[in-house]
Amino acid sequence: PKLRIEEAAARRQAHIDSGKETIVGVNLFRLDKAEELDVLEVDNTAVRESQIQRLHELKHQRDAAKVQTAVDALTRAAQDGSGNLLALAVEAARARATLGEISYALEKIFNRHKAVIRSVSGVYHSEFGQNPQIEQVRHLTDQFAEKQGRRPRILIAKMGQDGHDRGAKVVATAYADLGFDVDIGPLFQQPDEAARMAAENDVHVVGISSLAGGHKTLLTQLVEELRKIGRDDIMVVVGGVIPPQDYEFLKRNGADAVFGPGTFIPDAAKEILRQLMGRLE
Repeated sequence: PKLRIEEAAARRQAHIDSGKETIVGVNLFRLDKAEELDVLEVDNTAVRESQIQRLHELKHQRDAAKVQTAVDALTRAAQDGSGNLLALAVEAARARATLGEISYALEKIFNRHKAVIRSVSGVYHSEFGQNPQIEQVRHLTDQFAEKQGRRPRILIAKMGQDGHDRGAKVVATAYADLGFDVDIGPLFQQPDEAARMAAENDVHVVGISSLAGGHKTLLTQLVEELRKIGRDDIMVVVGGVIPPQDYEFLKRNGADAVFGPGTFIPDAAKEILRQLMGRLE
């Protein structure tokens, strides 16, 4: 069912990009200049440090023996099926066990879920139909492959606590249909993990997908992690729900391009290829 949903999302994006489906303000009657939005700015680093401090205080004040007894009971029940896991989790929370401790008590027995990363292919191109813009991008990716000996390779990364990946999957599907080699990172990656994956897969570009407001923090951290491992030659682009007033900050801090809501995917692909070929010439 999930793949069918992703296929439907890719099909609809192709309809929007090709103009078969009209959305006023997105592909028709667009504003000449993006309107600045009044958004609440949250300092993610400050919030994280505050939460860590609160956890330290909680662990200092609670009854550690009572917490350990509660989480051990949860693990035993998971192992032998002898109790109600929800009731035991509630008891652990009342003893002031953290969410991480409660989850880990169950993870010891059940292990951690790892989503299987799969994507559909061919849907975007087939639904878009014959179009000179599509063919132009495919021609550029073919040219790149002839010159560099391989196709342009991009890693689509979802970092932090942003679990909304349908847009990222649509972009991945479209880029594959446009002639890119595409890698998709797992959900909830840390910046150092994304940087390591980019280096190991020897990608040309990392595309950060951000829909939860963490783009400023995550971009800065990813750029720094790439620099640490000597791969600051890898392009970094950012896409998603990003207020226009944040574009300049992102570009100053290492983003080679920013693609906000309403971006025409072939145009984004052309811009990436233009910059990438300029770097490698």
